[in-house]
Amino acid sequence: MRIVYDVSPLSHPLTGVGNYVRGSLAGLVEAARSEHELVAFAPTSPAGRRAIPRALAGLDVELRLVPLPFSQRWRDAWSRLGRPSLERLLGRVDVLHYSDWMYPPQAGGVRATTVHDLVPLRFPEWVTPKTAAMHGAKYANTARTADLVFVNSEYTGRDVVERLGVASERVRVAYPGVKEVFRPDGERADLGRPYVLTVATLEPRKNLASLVAAHRLLGDDLLLAIAGGSGWGDQPELHGPNVVRLGFVDDEELARLYRGAAAAVYPSRFEGFGMPITEAMACGVPVVASAHPSMDEASGAAALRADPEDPDAIATAIRDAVARRDELVRLGREHAAQFTWRSAGRTILAAYEQAAR
Repeated sequence: MRIVYDVSPLSHPLTGVGNYVRGSLAGLVEAARSEHELVAFAPTSPAGRRAIPRALAGLDVELRLVPLPFSQRWRDAWSRLGRPSLERLLGRVDVLHYSDWMYPPQAGGVRATTVHDLVPLRFPEWVTPKTAAMHGAKYANTARTADLVFVNSEYTGRDVVERLGVASERVRVAYPGVKEVFRPDGERADLGRPYVLTVATLEPRKNLASLVAAHRLLGDDLLLAIAGGSGWGDQPELHGPNVVRLGFVDDEELARLYRGAAAAVYPSRFEGFGMPITEAMACGVPVVASAHPSMDEASGAAALRADPEDPDAIATAIRDAVARRDELVRLGREHAAQFTWRSAGRTILAAYEQAAR
């Protein structure tokens, strides 16, 4: 089969969706070996044409970057107009796996995509109007045209079936993997004092206001370290003698931060999966996670859970996590070991092959 995988999100710094695109493609390369032809495709800007090859370094795939002025407006127009078909640009397409960013027209073959979550549909107030419009159009097209809809959790799969009306037999769960860089051995960050770490883009859904309030209840014993790029919307007060803003950090530095933390805290209101939860566990850190059921699969029985809207509950869970470190680290490492990109790649390829018969 000639499999075309849309890697457009790799033109931006890698966060949740970009990491999933890169990781699942790596798993697919390993699963496909030399039996199938893999094409990483993106219509992208000059900046993207520099970023995407760096993100895909080391992967044995054919890279096809269309050198057109493909802003998001162009991608939207191409998707909505339904022409020209992808085959006009790339030749034969047996499988198209398109991304969050567009839903390109194709003349034939298996049509697949990944839905990471339904936040823009369920909670439009948590995203920008532009994001809500873009994803809403994709969801409608996916429900109507996709042969396969991959999701990153059973929770998201149920959402796709119930809210988009996609038949359950078209939905496949391909859990995200934990990158090899996230492991317990290696350097540990030193911020001068013990700290708790949270990893999140600064936006309302990540619920940093509740975490800041919880941190104040802990007194001066622990710093609060916040790693993550700028987002949008109102932000809590993230400055002060006990709060450290780290900004966006690369994977190597993030692994050091996880390993050096007294605990990792993830108070998000809603997730498709919750990758920082399993990353922290893989690094040997006790984890406090939001009690929202969308994070049940990432947390397993290894994270302490707290109501994300209750700072007292979050603070109590942090204290307990620090006190129960040895027990939670053991449970967390065992749980995180289940999530590999190799497994995701095998799941994705098996679904392609079944749909192509």
